[in-house]
Amino acid sequence: MSKLYVVGLGPGSFEDMTLRAHRALEEAEVIIGYHVYVDLVRGHYPGKEFLTTPMTREAERCRMALDEAKKGRKTALVCSGDSGIYGMAGLVLELRGEDPEPEVIMIPGLTAACSGGALLGAPLTHDFCVVSLSDRLTEWGLIERRLTAAADADLTLVLYNPASHGRPEHLKKACEILMKTLPGTRPCGIARSIGRAGESREYMTLAELADYPADMFCTVFIGNSQTRMTAGRMVTPRGYREV
Repeated sequence: MSKLYVVGLGPGSFEDMTLRAHRALEEAEVIIGYHVYVDLVRGHYPGKEFLTTPMTREAERCRMALDEAKKGRKTALVCSGDSGIYGMAGLVLELRGEDPEPEVIMIPGLTAACSGGALLGAPLTHDFCVVSLSDRLTEWGLIERRLTAAADADLTLVLYNPASHGRPEHLKKACEILMKTLPGTRPCGIARSIGRAGESREYMTLAELADYPADMFCTVFIGNSQTRMTAGRMVTPRGYREV
C-alpha cells in the first residue's frame, strides 16, 4: 500500500525534530510543504525532490501530497510544530475521505506550546489551553468566547498566531477581553523564533502585553492565578511542595 507521512518538524531546529520524523524524511522520495518549512529541512536531505506551495494554499498542498503518494512514491508532507495541532493532518484525512489509499501515517512533532514553554521556564505545569488568534478560518466571535472561557476557568493560556500585517490589533483585542476577568498584573511571556535564528524570550504583565508588537514568529503565554516569576523564569506550580 502506498504511504503518505504527515510530519511535524517541531519548532524549526534540526535538533528538536523527533527521530521518527527524521526517519520518515530519510525514507521519503518527495518532501512537500509550505516553502518556509521545506527550507528548514532541505539541506539535511540531499537527493530528495521538494515541492512547495505558498501560504494559504493548504488544500492544494495536501492534494499534491496525496497524488504523489498514489503514484507509488514515498511521500512526506511537512508541517511546523505538530502535524495535528493547527497542522495538515486533519485536512489530509478530510481530502482522502473514505479512500483507503494512500495509507496516511501521522508523525507527531514538538508544538510551540511545549518548546516555547521550555524557553520561558515552566509555565504549563498545570492545566492549560491553546487558542489561535487567527480569524482566517475561525470567526472572531468564537475566538472571543474561547478566551473568556479560558479566563473564567483560570487556565494558563497559550496564544498562537497573535498578530500579523493583516490583523495587527488581534493581540491587543485579546488582552482587553482577558482583562475583563484577569488582573493586568498577570505574568506573561513571549517566545519568539523558537529553535531558529534570533530565538528570544521576554516577560511582562498582561497590561504590558496589550501593547507588545507581536508578529507570527511569537508564541504568547499568559499565566493562571498561581503563575509567578521565579529567578527570572515563568513558573506555574502544580502543588507538589504541599503534598
